Amino acid sequence: MPMQGAQGRLRGSLNATPPTAPHSGLAGNQTGPWCLEVSIPDELFLSLGLVSLVENMLVVAAIAKNCNLHSPMYYFICCLAVSDLLVSVSNVLETAVMLLLEAGVLAAWAGVVQQLDNAIDVFICGSMVSSLCFLGAIAVDRYITIFYALRYHSIVTLPRARWAIATIWAASVVCSTLFIAYYDCTAVLLCLVSFFLALVVLMAVLYMHMLARACLHARSIARLHKRWRPVHQGLGLKGAATLSILLGSFFLCWGPFFLHLTLIVLCPQHPTCSCVFKNFKLFLTLIICNSIVDPLIYAFSSQELRKTLKEVLLCSW
Repeated sequence: MPMQGAQGRLRGSLNATPPTAPHSGLAGNQTGPWCLEVSIPDELFLSLGLVSLVENMLVVAAIAKNCNLHSPMYYFICCLAVSDLLVSVSNVLETAVMLLLEAGVLAAWAGVVQQLDNAIDVFICGSMVSSLCFLGAIAVDRYITIFYALRYHSIVTLPRARWAIATIWAASVVCSTLFIAYYDCTAVLLCLVSFFLALVVLMAVLYMHMLARACLHARSIARLHKRWRPVHQGLGLKGAATLSILLGSFFLCWGPFFLHLTLIVLCPQHPTCSCVFKNFKLFLTLIICNSIVDPLIYAFSSQELRKTLKEVLLCSW
């Protein structure tokens, strides 16, 4: 698919109606004055991408430096950081290429830019899929840690973790390649949306079950000390707050993007849906924000990792 103006294949295909419907000025002319379009300055988009890049690079460096962090759980966190890093790099790079195209700087390099665009699109889609997969892998790992604590090290071994990581990366590359090759196929979009919904359900069920188990465990301990209510309520509130932040940030950052994909399938020509299509860059910005939030939730909550991070920062100075 040729470059659509300054847009790459991924942004062009997702931010437009499917080829089966005639492309018109619907988004701009038929949405009406009530249609809300949130404008994201390129400077803000690039800045968020750079913040995410630096933050996730620090996570990878800290885990690589400390041998105590060379365990399956931290390998999954490290891979999540790499995925988020690739999300940021690919989006920042494509935005930079788009700006250079608009300025006419790359006009003489159209063939090279087209090939670069194809590679960037695969990186964007692949990194998004891998990021989602590793979020699910971390949820499963934590679930096994709580419910199968005594058997954890026999269930989640380093070889199995490496196989799982290799499988996720390979599947992400294959999925992204297929998506870019068949971007106009409704079945591909439905598969992506179904994958996201399945992951949301999986994470919600696992984390809610973990919260219920933690509250039950706290109730048992508190009964032994005859102070059930305060401890149980305190743990319940803290656990509910943690669960709300974890699932809320995930759904808030990823939900609009997959809503966009769903509406492309369901109502590509409806004026209301066209309003959503106009905010595609906002949805990409939210995904970049998720790449910034992920280290705060999954990595920096570890005291050992924070300590190593301080050492990395001191060494860099």
